[in-house]
Amino acid sequence: MAYSNTAYSNQGKYLETEVFSADPVKLVCMLYRGAIEATGAARRYLKDRQIRERSREIMRALEILRELTRSLDPQYEEIGRPLRDLYAYMRTRLLEANARQIDPPLAEVERLLSTLLEGWKTVVPAAPPVAADGYEPMSCTY
Repeated sequence: MAYSNTAYSNQGKYLETEVFSADPVKLVCMLYRGAIEATGAARRYLKDRQIRERSREIMRALEILRELTRSLDPQYEEIGRPLRDLYAYMRTRLLEANARQIDPPLAEVERLLSTLLEGWKTVVPAAPPVAADGYEPMSCTY
């Protein structure tokens, strides 16, 4: 299926807007989602024996993990050190999966990333509904 450059351009603009308007927690969640998507795609490509595509997706997941590592604030070593160690472990597993062309390390990294994402989602408080002054919803019942 062919996509127009306009579609990619619009998607890129949307993503750029989302990134620049996101708070730090949302950015971390976006990175986790990107790494989960890349790892899942690598698993599909591995199954289909598409080596180049599998490697590209693993490299994308590795780069996201590097970015997550760089984003750790040294001021918060109590949480930063375990996360840095976990990210390093996941990078090692991704490299193993790529070198040995096996699924278990990819599946493990995908599970770990999903668990981390779920944890980060609980950090984001639900936004209270915004109501204009004096606004009351209209009832549709009689």
